[in-house]
Amino acid sequence: MISKVGAAHLQRRAVVYLRQSSLKQVVEHAESTRRQYALRERALGLGWPAQSIDVVDDDLGRSGRSTDGRSGFQRLSEGVAQGQIGAIFALDVSRFARSSADWHRLLDLCGLADVVIADEQAIYDPRDHNDRLLLGIKGTMSEAELGWMRLRLRGARLAKARRGDHFLAPPIGYQWDETVGRLRLDPDEQVQEAIRLIFERFRIERSAYAVARYLMVNELMIPKRGPGKHGELGWAQPRPSRVLQILTNPTYAGAYVFGRREQTIGLKNGKVVRRHARIAADGWKILHRDHHPAYISWEEFLKIQKLLRDNRPRRDCPDRHGAPMKGEALLQGIVLCGQCGHRMSAAYGGKKRHARYSCANPIKQGTKARTCWSVAARMIDGQIAQMVLSAVQPAEIELSLAVVREADRQTQTLESQWRMSLERARYEARLAERRYKAVDPDNRVVARTLESDWESRLEQLRELEARFEQARTLKRVELSQDDRSRIVKLTRSLPRVWSAKTTTMSERKNLVRILIREVCLTPLKGTSMGTRVDVLWCTGAVTTVNIERQLPGVHTDLLTKALLRELVEQGTTAIDVAATLNERGMTTAYGRPWTNIAVHAYCRHHRIRWPRRMPSSIRRPDQRRDGLCSKHGVARMLGVTVNAVTYWVQRGWLKPAEKSAGGRGVPSWFRLDELTIRRLKRVRDVHTRAVSRKKLQTL
Repeated sequence: MISKVGAAHLQRRAVVYLRQSSLKQVVEHAESTRRQYALRERALGLGWPAQSIDVVDDDLGRSGRSTDGRSGFQRLSEGVAQGQIGAIFALDVSRFARSSADWHRLLDLCGLADVVIADEQAIYDPRDHNDRLLLGIKGTMSEAELGWMRLRLRGARLAKARRGDHFLAPPIGYQWDETVGRLRLDPDEQVQEAIRLIFERFRIERSAYAVARYLMVNELMIPKRGPGKHGELGWAQPRPSRVLQILTNPTYAGAYVFGRREQTIGLKNGKVVRRHARIAADGWKILHRDHHPAYISWEEFLKIQKLLRDNRPRRDCPDRHGAPMKGEALLQGIVLCGQCGHRMSAAYGGKKRHARYSCANPIKQGTKARTCWSVAARMIDGQIAQMVLSAVQPAEIELSLAVVREADRQTQTLESQWRMSLERARYEARLAERRYKAVDPDNRVVARTLESDWESRLEQLRELEARFEQARTLKRVELSQDDRSRIVKLTRSLPRVWSAKTTTMSERKNLVRILIREVCLTPLKGTSMGTRVDVLWCTGAVTTVNIERQLPGVHTDLLTKALLRELVEQGTTAIDVAATLNERGMTTAYGRPWTNIAVHAYCRHHRIRWPRRMPSSIRRPDQRRDGLCSKHGVARMLGVTVNAVTYWVQRGWLKPAEKSAGGRGVPSWFRLDELTIRRLKRVRDVHTRAVSRKKLQTL
């Protein structure tokens, strides 16, 4: 056996390789570590001098399933390949690798570089066929042994999990009870109330992001625990990801679940990547309901998961509505197209970001394709709002009392959170004080640190008390009698609550979704050119209404209608009709000034004709009797287009002579003196040469 070590091997270095699979084994299996370090004595006995023996212990606490992260094994392989090593020592073959591919790669290198392999019992020469066969069998057995150990451990873990006794890391709000092997509620009352508040706000907000936003606005924190069974309690910012972890954990429903995630192995950029994927609820391996005290019921947990899935819309899941957003489209997420059946999306366009419902499903027309259709949301949303408010007609007294009780309960919850935070801060300040007073005053090294900690705790307490007083006054942590009276008045007028500035669009959308399941919009053909709205209520009833096409000036008051009809019958031009209506302060149904286009649209819709054939628009004279010029007059005098004059007005280079002039439907008149004409000519010359705007502004 010793004859396998020759003079050529002794002239090179000997390497003792150490490896254990985990840090826990390094700490608890100290005998194995000592045996591996003792291999250095075996190398000395075989003839290597002490200075020629290297001990590679970089991989203590590293798994042998692969070479990833094993810097010691990689350094060993490089030394063998470069011919610097004559022998490698290990406790057994499994210390080198638990993968046959990695082990045979090292064997090939040792055979080519004439490196012997030694363990506690024998020395092997990889160039000898018998030794190589034996080493190959040992490598295969070590890889198979890893699989057998994994199967045994997994079987034992599953058997324990089927009884509900296998330890699972408790989420925040729970602690592991060693005496009974079960989860119990966290004894900290503030932690329990914080978890219950998250579930309570989700029932109202119906969105994890909205819950996190509520906690941020009210300056509330989410509890967290450090690593280990009894980690230190801390408080973190209410991020949506933390809220989602709580809302999606079945442990809070009193359920013991094993196998919520599975590990998948794949290749990415030529490297092995391990991922942990979440399994759907119907694929969980073990589920024990009513296993430990719960914060919510199992039925409510399933309802929360359904709402969270609906809040994530996907094209391949048309039944998902998406979370209510802050946009002006009231029916966002619940609108279906009556032409093709696809879900319509909310879009916003124009300077004022007016909402529209659009169906982007492509429709083929001959050799071309177009999108299905779209419709403005204003009239449809108004009709739906009226239907919802008319459907909600509870008894005023019962509603008022219920709203006051709910408002009191929510404010008491907030106040309770603040008071428990104050109580905890006072306790920590008193604890720091006791620690400072318990130390010997002469031991200034320790006393200074404890004194600084005491002052820091007192400062945190003062800041928390100041924030609490501010919240009581600004954020209404406590309800006064005037607040209760105002709430009672508001509950007697739901339309006022609906249209109040403090009511957000997300809250309106939540109310609509409580009553309405889907809304189907279908364009109507023919003269009306309107929209048919089919409302599917949550009760299963269906309501159908037709909404006329939204044209400018169609829905106006009776006085405006009468005056407009009278002016047209007198033969007044559309421009003069618009100017007359604007002078009297009359607006269209949208509250906008009248234009000749709006006048013509109104007349076409109501089939009103002028008494004689006349052009649709008569241009104003280029110059008035008082010498003021119109845009056409300025353009003709300076030899430019009307669009150029309009651009000058927008840039402020040309200003109307009359302060009240300008705007949609009102003509502008300009005074052209010699100084203005010279300045505009310079502007014209520079503008026609396409010079930058900076040069124009210097004129």
